[in-house]
Amino acid sequence: MRYDDGVWLARIEGDGAVAPLWQESDHPAADGLREALAAGVDLAASPHGTTPYDPQALLAPVVNPSKVLAIGLNYADHARETGAEPPAAPLVFAKSPGAIVSPGDTIRWRTEDSAQVDYEAELTVVIGRRVGPDDFPGDPLEHVLGYTVGNDVSARDAQFADRQWVRSKSFDTFCPLGPWLVTADEIGDPQALAIGCRVNGNALQDSNTSEMIFGVAELVTYVARYLTLEPGDLILTGTPAGVGFTRQPPVFLGDGDTVTCWIDGIGELTNPVTTR
Repeated sequence: MRYDDGVWLARIEGDGAVAPLWQESDHPAADGLREALAAGVDLAASPHGTTPYDPQALLAPVVNPSKVLAIGLNYADHARETGAEPPAAPLVFAKSPGAIVSPGDTIRWRTEDSAQVDYEAELTVVIGRRVGPDDFPGDPLEHVLGYTVGNDVSARDAQFADRQWVRSKSFDTFCPLGPWLVTADEIGDPQALAIGCRVNGNALQDSNTSEMIFGVAELVTYVARYLTLEPGDLILTGTPAGVGFTRQPPVFLGDGDTVTCWIDGIGELTNPVTTR
């Protein structure tokens, strides 16, 4: 969260008060969550008292991870709407960490760069403990710190033109995250969460993480087989049915729109849209 004296990692208490936990450094690549995890900060206890909650102070729960990984075609209902065969293994791609923006930040792009920008509500995994090819987890979920809401904003015309996904999903501002991180112990079963998206108040996605083809545990195990996941790394786990390019007629984001992605038990992530 942003305060007068800088940026703090903070915990929102049950009564709505905010308990600051760790002040982020002023390093250009600073990330309060990653710094706190490296320092062994107890995320359940605050030595700094509490302060009133200000929703305008919210920042993305992770702002500078070493990796932002995402999974394509990972919901059965989304595979059905696209007419695609469900994949035999997770389809892993990368988004640029520079695409991350906070709740309330503007999603923006130049219209000459894309005329087909789409929304994708996604359960986003935040890694809490290092895991890689040499240390496979007994229980992969033990390496998950918690979950947040992600919007895997996608320029479909760029995606289909490139025949790969990195550029189309990595425009600056194309990875909104928030409104906060909910720790894994508070979520329970990550495969039983309602998930959806609204654009200008219209419900366009409404599904459940039970539709995921590969669950969170499978994804962590699969990804960690090939590359090391560090604390603070993100895995966007795929999006359900209802995306804009599959609709008849298609529905794409445009100037003046407001997009809200939500997940039951986590919250709502809302961002305005502006084109240039």
